[in-house]
Amino acid sequence: MKKLQIGVIGYNSSSSIQINQTTLTLAYEVGKIIAKRNAILVSGGLGGVMEYSCKGAKDQGGFTIGIIPYEDSNQANDYCDAVICTGIGLSRDFIVAHSSDGIISVGGGVGTLIELCVGYMTKKPMVAIRNSGGVSDIYGGKFLDERNRILIETRNDPISAVEYIISKTGYI
Repeated sequence: MKKLQIGVIGYNSSSSIQINQTTLTLAYEVGKIIAKRNAILVSGGLGGVMEYSCKGAKDQGGFTIGIIPYEDSNQANDYCDAVICTGIGLSRDFIVAHSSDGIISVGGGVGTLIELCVGYMTKKPMVAIRNSGGVSDIYGGKFLDERNRILIETRNDPISAVEYIISKTGYI
């Protein structure tokens, strides 16, 4: 049986936005809980939220997939078990979202918003962690347009965020 794949999206450390430690700690905890629940973590494979969530998963013996925008797998963070080199730049955000059964956002900027938009259009279960910053705080608890395709749920903590995705996907 296929394992549940949970996308973790959020701030990239290479952006000009300073990521606070609370956001990175939340990402790390999300990764740990995904691994504890025997799910696969899917991310954009770079730094910031992606790296911290992958590290959390690896510290719990989990499996991580990094879908990077580059052609060279050495660009991925050190905690990716499998690296998919797309060579298509930021268009890889579509692949991250489509490869995830559900999506958890932790902070994030415009790349995170793109992934949320793809999740919205494909009606993936999505949850934003409250008080993690950026688009997670702006769009959490909202529909992205008047079609009301799927609500971006909000949760206060990583455990309830992961449990929400599991409950909506029917895995595990």
